[in-house]
Amino acid sequence: MTTADAIIALELGHYRLREQIGGSAYGIIWRASGPPATRDVAVKFINREQMERALPAQRDRWIASANNEIGFLQSLEPWDERHIVRLLDSGWHEGLPVLALELMATDLGKHMVALKGRGETIPLPRILNWLAQINQALAKVHQYGWRYLDLKPANVLLDWDLATVKLADFGTNRQLASLQVHSYAGTANWQAPEQFFPADGGGYATGPRSDYFSMGAMFYFLVTGGLPLRFCSDCGQAYREHHTAGADLLRRLNGGAIPTALHAEEAARFAAAIPAPVRDAALDLLKALLHPDPAQRPRHALQISRMLHAIQGVKPERGAFDAADPVHSMNRPTADNGWRHIGGV
Repeated sequence: MTTADAIIALELGHYRLREQIGGSAYGIIWRASGPPATRDVAVKFINREQMERALPAQRDRWIASANNEIGFLQSLEPWDERHIVRLLDSGWHEGLPVLALELMATDLGKHMVALKGRGETIPLPRILNWLAQINQALAKVHQYGWRYLDLKPANVLLDWDLATVKLADFGTNRQLASLQVHSYAGTANWQAPEQFFPADGGGYATGPRSDYFSMGAMFYFLVTGGLPLRFCSDCGQAYREHHTAGADLLRRLNGGAIPTALHAEEAARFAAAIPAPVRDAALDLLKALLHPDPAQRPRHALQISRMLHAIQGVKPERGAFDAADPVHSMNRPTADNGWRHIGGV
């Protein structure tokens, strides 16, 4: 049972549930204590109540998503977990997969709600630092041959000092090696146009640059003190009211076209929140990330890193190591180089 003080047995140990700390239609998160002298963990369950109401095909997708997340996290090398939440244990409970993850202090969504309640905003240097870390995390996801497809504040975890951020929730990952369109995945309020609006033949033709659009939406959200883009709000409302059919409705309301991703007044609002000396550089990055055409967005994490450096007024030395480079970071095999080391097979 998933109640306080219940004991959950996984592959490496037993965990006593303490309190529920999060949840959604898909998953439920509990704080749990592990073996003696270890830190508390976050235990993630599939939402059993929703499972009981769901159709068999949806139940299968949820189980596959949980197994997908476990498989991805298990594939990471320890040095690749700096900005990706660590999987500590996994197993099965009452016929469903369960994950034990490192416990972080909060998530970016909850943190923004708390800040707005106090009338506070986030300093630009901290926003840029967080974006750089998210960029590195996405670089790792892409390096391992996946698209993330669910970047949103609730999936960005913060440590106790608010200095380190980590990506969580990898059930929607799709492999980069598959060029086929896929079924709907992600959260409508934070999706790129190609992730919300299906391709002409049906399905969704996403790629790594779909994650960059979501990063742009988050950049706007953080700089403006928690305001969502109108494009994202409209997509979210359409999905809540009409599910995937909401995409066709929005197109009809927009004369058959996909709605504008960044309106002029939104760009002006964003710019007004940025100090004048770096305003143009910040706006350049925002517009690049939110370009409606995926081919016109940044090509990879290194390009985004350079644009962040331009805002920060940092100019790395030529040839200097950059951990955000999805090909050269850690000199490891990647999807981009055919899973070979840069220096040889």
